[in-house]
Amino acid sequence: MTKNKDTILSILLVSPSILAVAVFIYGFIGWSVRVSLSQWKGLEANYDWAGFQNYIDLFSDPRFHIDIRNTLLFTLIFVGGSLILGLGMAILLDQNLPGESFFRSLFLFPMAISFIVTGVVWRWLMNPATGDRISGFNLLFDELGLDFLINQWHLTPTWGIAAIALAAIWQMSGYTMALYLGGLRSVSDELREAARVDGASEFQIYAQIILPMLRPVTLSAMIILGHVSLKVFDLIVAVAGKQLQLDVPAIYMWQTTFDGLFYWRGAAIGIVLLLSVAVLIIPYLIYTLRTEAEI
Repeated sequence: MTKNKDTILSILLVSPSILAVAVFIYGFIGWSVRVSLSQWKGLEANYDWAGFQNYIDLFSDPRFHIDIRNTLLFTLIFVGGSLILGLGMAILLDQNLPGESFFRSLFLFPMAISFIVTGVVWRWLMNPATGDRISGFNLLFDELGLDFLINQWHLTPTWGIAAIALAAIWQMSGYTMALYLGGLRSVSDELREAARVDGASEFQIYAQIILPMLRPVTLSAMIILGHVSLKVFDLIVAVAGKQLQLDVPAIYMWQTTFDGLFYWRGAAIGIVLLLSVAVLIIPYLIYTLRTEAEI
């Protein structure tokens, strides 16, 4: 009897959270799916059925092609750069150098600020102006006599999105460093000493022993960073505003929904983003559950 009461009490305690999740997450996802399959354009709701033709039209849109290209390029540079820089900083801190606590905090600091703040700062650093209005990195290159490095940054055709990725790398590489550092500190000193006794150099220890052991950390970091890159919005808007050459699905969704009042298209883009994130998250969750079950 007491066990049944505890079960009922537990259900009552978690039921408000379950109800809130069901309504405000899955309920709104379902509503967004319905809107994405409708003909809703304008302030007045129109739920007339359009079906998957909306998605066919979306993927036939040249602007959405630009969005996909920019997202893939941004993701490749952002994820790759954050992993490499984060791993490098983690290995550096793993050497037990003096001032480790200070540098660990310094590397993590960008994570404490929002993408909007990062965008405002990097908008000045990547100021494409030259001549009397030169500033930021271009001014630094000019003072150092490195004029060949002066460029238009985010205004550069085709590769402008890569400049935005640099700001994202600066902000998220510290977080990646923390993930890798935790993995490095989990490697036992006995294993390292055994490798040294066998004649392995420090480079060989990291390349052949430690880094293969960090594959789960790398996978987790890739999932998290990929999730961030797919939803990037505020950083691009803060640095460069809403430019077509820097367009991504999140910006397109905002403009087509709230500026153009094409609610069906905005909902369709949102569902595409949701499915893109799910493609990253669901396999990772399955892998994690299987790994825990084997343990």
